[in-house]
Amino acid sequence: MNPDLAPDRDEAEGHLRALAGAGARLRDDQWTAIEALVTGRRRALVVQRTGWGKSAVYFVATALLRARGAGPTVIVSPLLALMRNQVAAAERAGIAAVTVNSSNVEQWQEVYDGVERGEVDVLLVSPERLNNPGFRDAVLPQLAASAGLVVVDEAHCISDWGHDFRPDYRRIRTLLADLPGGTPVLATTATANERVITDVADQLGTDTLVLRGSLERESLHLGVLQMPSPAHRLAWLADHLGDLPGSGIVYTLTVAAADEVSSFLRSRGIATAAYSGRTDDAERRAAEEDLLADRVKALVATSALGMGFDKPDLGFVIHLGAPPSPIAYYQQVGRAGRGVDRAEVLLLPGAEDEAIWRYFASLAFPTREQVERTLTVLAEAGRPLSTAALEVHVDLRRTRLETMLKVLDVDGAVRRVTGGWTATGQPWEYDAQRYARVAADRSAEQEAMREYARTSDCRMEYLRRQLDDPAFADGTGHPCGRCDRCTGRSLPTDVHPDTLSAAQAALGRPGVEIEPRRMWPTGLSTLGIELSGKIPAELQADTGRALGRLSDVGWGNRLRELFAGPDTEVPGEVLRAVVQVLAGWGWPQRPVGVVALPSRTRPQLVGSLAARLAEVGRLPLLGTLTRSGGAASGGAGSNSAQRLRAVHGTFTVPPELAAQLDGAPLLLIDDRVDTGWTLTEAVRVLRHAGAGPVLPLVLALDG
Repeated sequence: MNPDLAPDRDEAEGHLRALAGAGARLRDDQWTAIEALVTGRRRALVVQRTGWGKSAVYFVATALLRARGAGPTVIVSPLLALMRNQVAAAERAGIAAVTVNSSNVEQWQEVYDGVERGEVDVLLVSPERLNNPGFRDAVLPQLAASAGLVVVDEAHCISDWGHDFRPDYRRIRTLLADLPGGTPVLATTATANERVITDVADQLGTDTLVLRGSLERESLHLGVLQMPSPAHRLAWLADHLGDLPGSGIVYTLTVAAADEVSSFLRSRGIATAAYSGRTDDAERRAAEEDLLADRVKALVATSALGMGFDKPDLGFVIHLGAPPSPIAYYQQVGRAGRGVDRAEVLLLPGAEDEAIWRYFASLAFPTREQVERTLTVLAEAGRPLSTAALEVHVDLRRTRLETMLKVLDVDGAVRRVTGGWTATGQPWEYDAQRYARVAADRSAEQEAMREYARTSDCRMEYLRRQLDDPAFADGTGHPCGRCDRCTGRSLPTDVHPDTLSAAQAALGRPGVEIEPRRMWPTGLSTLGIELSGKIPAELQADTGRALGRLSDVGWGNRLRELFAGPDTEVPGEVLRAVVQVLAGWGWPQRPVGVVALPSRTRPQLVGSLAARLAEVGRLPLLGTLTRSGGAASGGAGSNSAQRLRAVHGTFTVPPELAAQLDGAPLLLIDDRVDTGWTLTEAVRVLRHAGAGPVLPLVLALDG
């Protein structure tokens, strides 16, 4: 850059005031970062607490660079809520910002045309968009060549040591490598320890400027409330949420819990909305706007409402269940207290947290054999294979298979193209030691969260030390003086008996619908199974029922305990709840008999449940299907094709049972359902043998 065009601090602060208000002034590190980007055209990593003003750095830098003739800023941003906040902030500063994401597909071409005409100052894209074949091949090269600044927001996602690693973020390395020399790059995050910072900085380049500040947040008042049961925690929320300042967020660990908690709070007259990855985009937007306008007391949310959601006066963040790492926890609580003097941050841990952590840990990187099998299938195919086509050959669930493919893509072993995935033929080695270290790191983080809940020391200091806050390296760190450990103050844990009874009733309310499978997995003919397309209506199961989900706050806890123990007869409490499910089912035709599935792991539980239900319902117990053989695959981590392969042809209807089938409805009993293919195959066999409508009834629905 011409030295005469180098910005001064007054000019930069003029843009800052347009963004943040008349009294805004740049922090020293903000100016250092802006100067490095605009004048030095350097790469910088800014690690600063939530609310510090990281977005001001890239918006001010954008305004300065655009005024000097630079191309648009490209911001890689991970969440829709964050993108919407960033677009709104840019507009306040007179910066034209647009976004390309899954919710505005119909606007993509208009956005690209605006970029080409020079009408766009900032383009926000999701990391997943970087490897969409059309975007990657037709749009990205032009953006890389013309970009005035590239920003990687929430940069901890680049690192698989980070708490929210996303394989698509690793593609940013390729984007950075393709940038013309002298294109400035800014990476930002609020939550990264030294290991993550080193990893991200290495990926940015050897000359990366790292600016890191203290993570102290003087407005946050941390506390932990230990409650005796899920019902007590739910009742506490209903009784005390109104006492907390302003509006806020109640985080849960699962989608089911978010729905369950929000529903109960609304039933107690508290305005809330559920927010998760399954929430429709229009509903998400409405929920965000309701929280911003204080039309709801709280959003009950999963981590889908995490990074970057911007409401400066958020008065509280409550966690109903502990996240699996202090880094993830601090990132989420950082939403609170950015523009107010005091915000309450409360953790209400639960016994079910450990089981949920174990489930997510089970989604770690696949085994060497599964990876090598995938590469072999792609290499031998000679054409692109879709994820669905690969499922027939690789025994992984679709989400894990897709994640693995993204990692392999980033590493250069496969490539996503129109129509699916292809093998590149480049050598690739399974880094077992690294994956083991990541797993060990995750385990250590979980132990750190247990320690956070029970520590007798300052909670803020504990979190800051976990994130390697430099203040504790240079001796300037100190206890916060505000948390429950520092002050001895804690919020009351009492709950009203009526509220507790209502919470117990809500959590004890049994019954979850089981939607039947309606389409066969693709590519079954490759496995020798001649089934394809839509499952004929006369062979489908009817909509079934489960007592509860394993991820529920209520019945989930009791069912997890049941399945964690030895095979046993159905407990009385469970039987009574299942009878309630039957009583409230409202089927069009009453079943005329009960049939049991042959369980390989819990024959006593399933057999006794079928017998007792037949007895209570005064229905004949018609018998049990027989089961033999089956493929070796089909375990809990398998995909639909492999699960069906494992059970296809294994069920038969004994002659004495077949003789009793006369086209009338049946009740089919099993212990739990995961993918639903075992039930689907059993129903198909029963319908072929002469059964009428088959109504599945199980104890637990996985997920």
